[in-house]
Amino acid sequence: QMETEVVAMVGDMLNGDSSVAGMLTSGGTESILMAVKTYRDRARHYFPQITNPEMVAPVTIHPAFEKAAAYFNLTVKHAALKEDFTVNLEEYQKLITPNTILLLASAPQYPHGIIDPIPEICAMAEKFSLPVHVDACFGGFMLPWVEKLGHSMPRWDFRNPAVTSISADVHKYGFGVKGSSVIVYRSAEWRRFQIYAYAQWPGGLFGSVGFSGTRPGGYVAASWAALRSLGRQGYIEMAGHLMDTTEIMKNGINQIEGLHIIGKPHMTAFAIGSTDNSMNILALADAMEKKGWKIERQQLPDSIHCTILPHHIGHGNEFVTDLQEAAKTVRGKPKMSKEGTAAMYGMVASVPDKGIVNDFIVQFFNQIYQLD
Repeated sequence: QMETEVVAMVGDMLNGDSSVAGMLTSGGTESILMAVKTYRDRARHYFPQITNPEMVAPVTIHPAFEKAAAYFNLTVKHAALKEDFTVNLEEYQKLITPNTILLLASAPQYPHGIIDPIPEICAMAEKFSLPVHVDACFGGFMLPWVEKLGHSMPRWDFRNPAVTSISADVHKYGFGVKGSSVIVYRSAEWRRFQIYAYAQWPGGLFGSVGFSGTRPGGYVAASWAALRSLGRQGYIEMAGHLMDTTEIMKNGINQIEGLHIIGKPHMTAFAIGSTDNSMNILALADAMEKKGWKIERQQLPDSIHCTILPHHIGHGNEFVTDLQEAAKTVRGKPKMSKEGTAAMYGMVASVPDKGIVNDFIVQFFNQIYQLD
């Protein structure tokens, strides 16, 4: 009952109608994996001639889609970004082939906080009779309220008829416990391809709605409690406070010589880039960590990622002041790019064969989980 109510509330938040159907999952990755599995199985059912199924996505799509493609034997074709860090739609459409079974978009994409041009992608979907999955794991519980506060953004949810499913994480801006996410389909007709059934086991009939057979009830109850306790007004008020902090930070950062906000982000997340060749942005990240801030580093291009959360409220000006001081420390000191984390990222960027980097990552995790 709780799970059904959570799906109904989330479906309403995403502007779905009474036909929406879905499931709670253990997190955004499982929601994405289940969506890809659903569309693969649907394609097997309706289009058995497609033996090498493909998905088309901006290069900023979450790596969980690559993981799903590896698990389920699909291929992701990536469209590059334009200078404004939105996807090149002309290139995106050229990647659509007779093997394409799904178009992908993000609301927003994680690296820069920018919503993909979903209405335009939906127009392609209608032209080629394809479904669209919107990955709103990051922004699904923030964008609806930001829009209600009057901020402009592309129409990204079920208001687009071509959008057939959306993933949204309760454990991010839904403020639920880790891990909890929702995969919502336009109707049960789409969701049915997510469900696995096996009727030939001697132990009885078997069916499963997700990867886990037995699912814990704790995250379902916690998700229900988060939505019921905060309610629409609670989410809107929190979104307002977070957007105020975000604007303070963005405006302050744009006033710092040599720094700028990348693109035009739509919500409480953004990326900081450097226009000053004498100031290495990754060395700046190291300098900020020495001041007590936890900094996310990005690549292609090198940048600093910021996600604004409730504990940042009231500290926007403090962040800007520290960033300004750190910029003075780093500017004109190329030696700092050869030290700390900046040196590691620089080394990785210089490796032309990314397969070598992949092998390093695998070995890193293999070592972490090695028993003493």
